[in-house]
Amino acid sequence: MYLNFYGLKEYPFNVTSDPGFLYLSNAHKDAIDHILYGINERKGFIEITGEIGAGKTTICKAILNRLSDKVKTSFIVNPNLSATQLLETILSDFGYVPLHRDKGRLFRDFNKFLLEEFSNGNNVVLIIDEAQNLSNSVLETIRMLSNFETEKEKLLQIILVGQPELKNKLANAELTQLRQRISVNFHLTALSNDELKKYVEHRLNVAGSAEINFDPDAMDLLSKYSKGIPRVANMICDKALLLGFARNTKNINVEIMGTSIGDTEVR
Repeated sequence: MYLNFYGLKEYPFNVTSDPGFLYLSNAHKDAIDHILYGINERKGFIEITGEIGAGKTTICKAILNRLSDKVKTSFIVNPNLSATQLLETILSDFGYVPLHRDKGRLFRDFNKFLLEEFSNGNNVVLIIDEAQNLSNSVLETIRMLSNFETEKEKLLQIILVGQPELKNKLANAELTQLRQRISVNFHLTALSNDELKKYVEHRLNVAGSAEINFDPDAMDLLSKYSKGIPRVANMICDKALLLGFARNTKNINVEIMGTSIGDTEVR
């Protein structure tokens, strides 16, 4: 609606997880480094947590784009499945057609698949987003997948990505064995005031416009309300650009920002 007015080639503040818009704050860089280290060194379990909208899914998609053809990946975004359904979904995502339907045979199929990939010099990575929604029984099934290994290396690298509740869930006594297997973990923090300003500028540049100006006071207000969470900032900034368009201005001042914040509901 406002693309032509601002000289934009695409909307800069969509809330979808588009790795093309990824802004690498220090925390995002560290998160990516932790994940790549865990994958390349075959560390087995990796845990990544962060607040809702902090950029966890975007980081995962960026990681997928950076991995070589020698790394086979499965990215599960809907973990609300039974253990058997999850195993079937993971194998299918890897392009391996399960020969059986019962859990025990699915494990054997999985082990066979992993050994074949290892013999071909490949690494295998499983990413499960929104992992805080996994039941304890399904998490225990995932833990059992980590038992697939050679004498020296893990055959499967498992990345659990979730909200802070994931860390609380893994603290449960029932999941002690899984928690003890997590060798790499990282918590993705919010953007600082300075990083949020650079984040907004970055997204505008990627979208193709250098004509839009966010006043310093408007940015301070955005930082205060969004608490440095990218998704919340995107929602507000999109409304601010729409309001600027309606008022025929490319300068987003504190009044426009305040009105946009008032029109934004964060759930």
